[in-house]
Amino acid sequence: MQRLFLMVILSLFISIPTFGLITEEQEKIIYLTFDDGPTQGITENILDTLKQEDVKATFFVVGREIIQREPVLKRIHEEGHAFGLHTFTHDYKKVYASPESFVKEMEETQKKINEILNEDLDVKVIRFPGGSAGKLNQQYFDAIKKKGYRIFDWNVNIEDGVQPNLPPYKFVENSKICSDNNTTRILLAHCNLNNLNTCKALPAIIRYYKEQGYTFDIITNDTKEYYYKFKDEDLK
Repeated sequence: MQRLFLMVILSLFISIPTFGLITEEQEKIIYLTFDDGPTQGITENILDTLKQEDVKATFFVVGREIIQREPVLKRIHEEGHAFGLHTFTHDYKKVYASPESFVKEMEETQKKINEILNEDLDVKVIRFPGGSAGKLNQQYFDAIKKKGYRIFDWNVNIEDGVQPNLPPYKFVENSKICSDNNTTRILLAHCNLNNLNTCKALPAIIRYYKEQGYTFDIITNDTKEYYYKFKDEDLK
């Protein structure tokens, strides 16, 4: 009882998202997510590993990166993985110029995906470049919700975005660290051209979570949102 009371009190001061308190029966789910692609070589290497391990992942794609890498985008789709929108330019000045600019970047990426796939996918899953912390406020939230988008941050970060050249074993160690007390994990990784060591670490990361009894799943429009609380949100 005392532990539960302390957790409730702490949740009032720590601005992190939660999926709810853990119970022994709570299902263990992990969402592998890869930002900033598609890229030739690295994304293809990741797809090879995912296929070999028979797990699915979610790729938060950058619209401009699709150009001249159309076959990689098609392969992601054909092999049953999911897409998330990660803006068109990934240029912070453009993306965060205004809520309208932010939304437009997502729409342009959606349009590019459908143009290449010759389909009419309705992707509502989005991720802020750099994460939503310090960027999401009421204005952005309202603009995002008006378009029906669902925001996804992460609670596991292997740190390959800021330190891509860390040795693979370090990425594996980082993959075991969760920022909250949930059994649902959203793991952040990247598939930029400098993420070769992420490719090398991925098989061990997948094996670890399989051994821990986790189910691998993709993020869809129906997946419960996971984003960092913002200051204005407490006033709603």
